[in-house]
Amino acid sequence: MATSGGGSRKLLWLLVVLVVLSLSAAAIAFFMLFTQQGGMEQARAEEPATIEQQAPIFVEIDPFTVNLAEDDYGTRLLYAGISLKVSDTRSRELLETHMPQVRSRLLTLLSGKQAQDLTSASGKKRLTDQIIAALETPMAETQPDLAIEDVLFTEFIVQ
Repeated sequence: MATSGGGSRKLLWLLVVLVVLSLSAAAIAFFMLFTQQGGMEQARAEEPATIEQQAPIFVEIDPFTVNLAEDDYGTRLLYAGISLKVSDTRSRELLETHMPQVRSRLLTLLSGKQAQDLTSASGKKRLTDQIIAALETPMAETQPDLAIEDVLFTEFIVQ
């Protein structure tokens, strides 16, 4: 009987060691699983967000000819084609709805300019800012703000 008691004691120790090893292996497996998922989530979070490319929205204004203010060379003409880059469809629709007012404001603004003010790059930049300011003035009593991003000259001839 003494032999069988010692053998069962060895078997008990063997079972305890196996249980501890299997619990350790399970703990390591869970740790690795959760750190990999956290790492994957972190890697996904670190990936640059894909930026949706939105097509630019342009409002084309038919080209027009305007008499410029007289200067040292007499009366001069400006032939201009303009496109407006807007940030939303609401602004595009508003500009298209009020196109006669838009054209009138542009003709009024341009007719007060002299040719020498429009031929330089800095003069065109100032004109761009003035066009945006002229068009952002409300055309109707309950008009929402226009979102004009840029003024593009598609045709520009001073004669």
